[in-house]
Amino acid sequence: MRIGELSKATDVPVPTIKYYLREGLLPAGELSSPNQASYDAVHVRRLRLIRALTELAQVPVAQVKEILESLDSDDIPLHEQIGRAHRALTPTRRLTTTPEARATAESQVAALITRRGWTIEPEAPALATLIDTIAAMETLGQPHLSSYLDAYAEAVEHFTQLDIEAVTTRPTRDQLAESVVIGTILGETLIASLRLLAQESISAQRWKNR
Repeated sequence: MRIGELSKATDVPVPTIKYYLREGLLPAGELSSPNQASYDAVHVRRLRLIRALTELAQVPVAQVKEILESLDSDDIPLHEQIGRAHRALTPTRRLTTTPEARATAESQVAALITRRGWTIEPEAPALATLIDTIAAMETLGQPHLSSYLDAYAEAVEHFTQLDIEAVTTRPTRDQLAESVVIGTILGETLIASLRLLAQESISAQRWKNR
C-alpha cells in the first residue's frame, strides 16, 4: 500500500507517519520509484504499537524509540528483549517516605520475592516502585495495607500467567514481543478498571445503607 492507504488503514495522519519515518520509529517502505514507497502489514502493526505507546501509555517519542529498538534486537534472548521494553515503560518515581519506612519496605519486598520464588533483576524499576509504595503506606499511617501483600502477589501471579498464555499463540517472535508490550499497557488499564468496579460493588453491598 502507499502512504495514503497506510494512513487510512491505521488512522494515523500522513505527516505523523512521515515524522515516525524520519525519527526511525517506523521502518522505511520499499521504494517503487525514486520518490514513492510501498508499505505492508508490518508497517500497520508497528504503527498500532506506536499509537498504543504514545496515546495509551503516554510514553514520550524518545522513549518509544528505545522500546522499539529493544523489540527489534533479535540477537538477545526474548526474555531480555521484553524486559528492556518493560523497563522503558515503567515510570521512575520516588514517593515521600522516611528512611525507616523504606528500610522496612525493602525487607518486606525481599522476603516476598523469596517466598514467591520470583526471579527479579535488582535494577528492575518496578521493584523500586513497589518498595516506595509500601514505604509510603507506612509513612502515611496505612501499614495494614501491606499485610495483604502476599494475597495481592498471588492474584497478580495468577492473571499474569493468563497474560503470558494469551500472547504465546502469536506466530512470530516479534509479534509475541509486541503483544506482551501492548498487553502490559492495556492490562494495566483493564485491571485498574475491574478493581474500581469491584470496589464499588462490594462497597454498595456492605455500606450502602449505613
